[in-house]
Amino acid sequence: MPSDDGEPPSSFIHMDSPEHDRLRRMATRQFGPPHTPGLVTGLEGFLTATVGDLIDDLAGKERIDVVDDFAVPLPVTVTCHLLGVPREDEPRFHLWVNDIMSSIDYDPATDPKERLDKGVQAREDLYQCLGGLVERSHGRPGDGLLARLANDDGPDGRMTDADVVATARLLLIAGHETTANLITNGMLTLLRHPQILERLRGEPDLVVPLVEELLRYEPPVHIIPWRAAYSDVTVADTVIPGGSQVMLMLASGSRDPDRFHDPDRFDPDRRDNQHLGFGSGIHLCFGGPLARREAQIALGELVRRLDHPTLVADPPPYRRSPVLRGPIHLWVGQGDDGRGSRGR
Repeated sequence: MPSDDGEPPSSFIHMDSPEHDRLRRMATRQFGPPHTPGLVTGLEGFLTATVGDLIDDLAGKERIDVVDDFAVPLPVTVTCHLLGVPREDEPRFHLWVNDIMSSIDYDPATDPKERLDKGVQAREDLYQCLGGLVERSHGRPGDGLLARLANDDGPDGRMTDADVVATARLLLIAGHETTANLITNGMLTLLRHPQILERLRGEPDLVVPLVEELLRYEPPVHIIPWRAAYSDVTVADTVIPGGSQVMLMLASGSRDPDRFHDPDRFDPDRRDNQHLGFGSGIHLCFGGPLARREAQIALGELVRRLDHPTLVADPPPYRRSPVLRGPIHLWVGQGDDGRGSRGR
């Protein structure tokens, strides 16, 4: 499965057409409409139960960390379930993803080298484990995405094992950090706007446009740094020569005053909210529908069940990454008497 240089292959988000288009079609064929239209809705019960279990564990705590206690474990649990990872292997996946994400912000000037080494080892262990799961899936179709990709002979042929592993890694790592940041940024934004938080308690359906506004106002991905212009293109009277490396400032575009009225105001009632929170074009995030539903259920239940949540520190400490925007920790106090979360 490794490439010629011994490294695991890149996922298709780093590729250009036509190879990008072919692999993306093969992935989305198993991930959503029109071939598997019920994927996200079919996960509804599992998502709700998983969110409920995590909030149950917060009961009785006067102070919680929304990041470590909730937003980080949720997407790993959901993605493992989606991929079809055996339950006995899931704890290892949580450890690997945590070590990988911790190493992303590694600073050789201040951080122990052990932090970087653990991330490198976690990547190798994750790659090997996923490869083994894919190999064992051949000839044994199942409900998990790994098995479906490994056995699907669609119009574009069958994915190689290496590409199945790369796609699974994409969902685990890229999907993990972005979803965790979306949930954390969402809770932080709601606590900074208590009137909207209280309104959400009384209007549960508000969570759908609210998440869209979060994706515009405080997106988990601020920059896409690895794009190149296919040909000469003119933007705001400036010619970008073909082949030039460009950085796409998604967060800036989603606050463009020429496109959005009063762009620096958080407004869940905003109309025509065509934000760039999931990118656009052929590289539009194919996991977007699942991330949306995770965030909707997570924020709705947190607001409903936490007992008078309040920010302990504002602003919270943030990750150093200019690409991925989210707090390292989000400490929240709840209740005046330590009773913890609300009953269901």
